[in-house]
Amino acid sequence: MCSLSIIFTRLAPCLVYLYYTVPTPLNQQFKGSLTDNKMTKQNYFWGIMSNLSENLKDLMTEAEIRTAQLASATGIDVSTILTLLRGDGLPHIETLVLLADYFRCSTDYLLGLTDRLYEGEFRKRPPFPEQLTFLLNHFKVTKYYLEKQTGFSEKTVNRWHNGKTQPTVESLIRLAKFFDCSVDFVLGRV
Repeated sequence: MCSLSIIFTRLAPCLVYLYYTVPTPLNQQFKGSLTDNKMTKQNYFWGIMSNLSENLKDLMTEAEIRTAQLASATGIDVSTILTLLRGDGLPHIETLVLLADYFRCSTDYLLGLTDRLYEGEFRKRPPFPEQLTFLLNHFKVTKYYLEKQTGFSEKTVNRWHNGKTQPTVESLIRLAKFFDCSVDFVLGRV
């Protein structure tokens, strides 16, 4: 009995290693989710924060506007603008849209998702519940399919659909990737 436990103790790490490194039908689903882990998402959104910071600085320099002037012109708190300039966070939807409207650029440009400013006019953003209904109908997708494909919980999607909460910028980016469109399209600005 003792020799079996010794064999198992030495063999178990090898089996675990093989399970995670040798492709089999059993572990493919897990390995797929491993590439979409939290650290990868974190690094991606750190990049978005950095892009936003750089693009905001460039737009402010080009417009020859200081932080206090931008805050006054947009109604955004100075501390929020400073946080964005430092690359310490992503804005709320309203802040993102206010900045994009002020600089007459797309939200995608501000976030660094495209390098084109967009030369057209932007529409007033509709309430998100209306826009979500439009997106689901336009792309012929059910809420259930959206939840399963994006990993958003049923509760989260229902809260957006009922107008109880707004999606975060991270969620908007995930929705844009899912629908294969711009963040501005998800927001209803174009």
